[in-house]
Amino acid sequence: MRPTLALSLQFADTRHKALLPRHKVARWLRAALDAPAELTVRIVGAEEGRALNRDYRGKDYTTNVLTFDYQREPVVVADLVLAAPVVEEEARAQGLDIAAHYAHLLVHGALHAQGWDHEHDEQEAAAMEARETAVLAALGLHDPYAR
Repeated sequence: MRPTLALSLQFADTRHKALLPRHKVARWLRAALDAPAELTVRIVGAEEGRALNRDYRGKDYTTNVLTFDYQREPVVVADLVLAAPVVEEEARAQGLDIAAHYAHLLVHGALHAQGWDHEHDEQEAAAMEARETAVLAALGLHDPYAR
């Protein structure tokens, strides 16, 4: 049985709202969770995504997903912010279904919220990639790291 999930789903950018029904987003997130969670998922435009990345990470560009993790125990509490234009552009460039790319990025963000990391250590990066691949395979989705 998957952990419980309290989900707030927000659309500042509504271009992909039809691709992201609440039940699908919840299913993708639950697949990645190892603990109960309270998550807010916010789909934003390029401007808001860039401002958040600049203000909180010091990087002046719009990225695909940002994870703001506030608590890991006993309940994971986090905000996941996805920039719709970047997700769409990446999906198109990689020949992916947009919804499948959102699923990957939501799984990725949920793992970050639980403490998984890929930016500081090669072993941690490999472990996180393996976990993402396993979660996505269980969901019937592609391996984003297949070479």
